[in-house]
Amino acid sequence: MNQPSTKIVLLVEDEPHILALLSDYLAGEGYQVLEANDATAAFEILASKPRLDLLVTDFRLPDNVSGVMIAEPALKLRPDLKVIFISGYPFEIYESGSPIARSAPVLAKPFALDSLRSQIQLLLAG
Repeated sequence: MNQPSTKIVLLVEDEPHILALLSDYLAGEGYQVLEANDATAAFEILASKPRLDLLVTDFRLPDNVSGVMIAEPALKLRPDLKVIFISGYPFEIYESGSPIARSAPVLAKPFALDSLRSQIQLLLAG
């Protein structure tokens, strides 16, 4: 990719095989990927990394945490952060009532990796 600097993606997914697949794919697309398998790990990364460009998060996570519960405080800390939700239950994201749930792209699992790439390119180009 001919981007001036590598874009940094925080990927939050509790299914190890999906996390590995998406992480490998995004790394192959030229992104630096930081992996988190739960909210605790995601918040540690958010607190410790000075720059993040994109948050890609599953909606249903362990301990009754939702991706929205990660995205909302993340956006308060980093208003320029872009967010994409991925979920096998996309209607739950819309039903959460969160403003971010109405504005961020939602990819319903299973989704084509090309769809993820297209959404990322649209968000990061804007």
